[in-house]
Amino acid sequence: MIRRMTRYLPQTTKRIIPLAALGLMLAGCSSSLLTGGVPPGSLPQAPQLVQQAAPAVTPTSREHQRILAAYNGAYEDPKAEALLNDLVAKLIAASERPDLQYRVTILNSASVNAFALPSGNLYVTRGLIALANDTSELASVLSHEMSHVIARHAEMREDEARQVALVTRVFTDLGSDPETSALALAKSKIKLATFSRAQELEADGIGIGIAARAGYDPYGAVRFLTSMGRNAELKSNAGQTHIDPRAPDFLSSHPSTPERIKNAQANARTVAQAQGERDKPSYLSGIDGMIYGEDPSEGFVRGRRFLHPRLGFTFVAPEEFTLDNTAQAVLGVREGGGQALRMDVVRVPAEQTLPDYLNSGWIENIDPKSVEETTINGLPAATATAKGDQWVFRLYAVRFGSDVYRFIFATKRMSADIDRSFREAVGTFRRMTLAESQAAKPLHIKVVSVEPGDTVERLASRMGTPDRNVERFRALNGLGPNERVNPGDQVKLVVE
Repeated sequence: MIRRMTRYLPQTTKRIIPLAALGLMLAGCSSSLLTGGVPPGSLPQAPQLVQQAAPAVTPTSREHQRILAAYNGAYEDPKAEALLNDLVAKLIAASERPDLQYRVTILNSASVNAFALPSGNLYVTRGLIALANDTSELASVLSHEMSHVIARHAEMREDEARQVALVTRVFTDLGSDPETSALALAKSKIKLATFSRAQELEADGIGIGIAARAGYDPYGAVRFLTSMGRNAELKSNAGQTHIDPRAPDFLSSHPSTPERIKNAQANARTVAQAQGERDKPSYLSGIDGMIYGEDPSEGFVRGRRFLHPRLGFTFVAPEEFTLDNTAQAVLGVREGGGQALRMDVVRVPAEQTLPDYLNSGWIENIDPKSVEETTINGLPAATATAKGDQWVFRLYAVRFGSDVYRFIFATKRMSADIDRSFREAVGTFRRMTLAESQAAKPLHIKVVSVEPGDTVERLASRMGTPDRNVERFRALNGLGPNERVNPGDQVKLVVE
């Protein structure tokens, strides 16, 4: 949850919009931010929030700023930046349009994504960089995005997108009818924002050719697409579908992975006249120490616990909940669906009581009789309930320092046990101790050499990830289910 949150959630009403699992989406390989579509795991439609109008800026600048806002800004890492700049320079020289200029930005996001604007602005997340295992794999991604610019896919998509109004928030009801107006609108935005299947496959072919002429192994695309498929399957099997629809993974808007792998293999065979460069040691050296997962300045998810050392608070979600720390809020869904939560922060005047705030109009369908004042671990708080067509909401507002933290719990069917679990969860919201703040360390990539006697299982036991470490280790290092490590190999670990 970012420190800019109060700027996105002003107290005064400019425009009312539905509140749910966040809005503005960036589909992978999108040519603009006219995006939409809500993946599984979205929060239900709930009470209402406001959004402040943005200042007028040029289209390119506006889109760049929206991208930075949606992906927690740019990630500054001199080693990684030097690696990418050198790689892009080689790709430009080998491309069909060496006269075009490109600017690459590393986005501070754990999502696995990359995309391009018609201007030649290229974006790649640190999550994608962490998943790649050599220079040729990352070259396949960047050359693919450059191909959209070269083939004018991005420009053609942007021309089409200008025909519709920009929608900065699109929310939907979890499990709602797909033909409802909100979801229909979201789908229309995805159609405008993403490239067609034919354009994606064409960009694959052009990109593999560029990478090969630049001296990179053209089969890097095959290996990276395979790793992305395994990574997506790992997340899906763990019930950890990415909740933030503004920053979906690269695969969410592309042709299916098996189809792309088959297409990439065919394209690689046509250009593979000699063994291309992989340069794994240099690549791993360039990303050694890179932050993995969430930005430490924006808080951490550790299982069901969320910690924010900089702001000094923590809370624990109800049992069987999966949390996701997004750019606008901490979101959570219960395994199997049916329950969800959102926690965010706003500024509320000190003279306004919290019961008055709950009744102030930022939320609709509130039950006035349910509003009550309380305290949570010595902090002033208030709670209430609200009802929608399909959902029941338990709301909390907790004053912590100069801010008010809002908890919105949603359930399809309210019962005494469910309401108690919500109360117990918000009851864990408290101030972190100094020792806890100092002990909360970010995860990062650590490159190590495989020693004699090391196995996948032994190395995976050193991972700082919360569960399924063997599968995560294999996905992170591009290893298949039965592949082994050998002494002298370099591998990535995720450690504190």
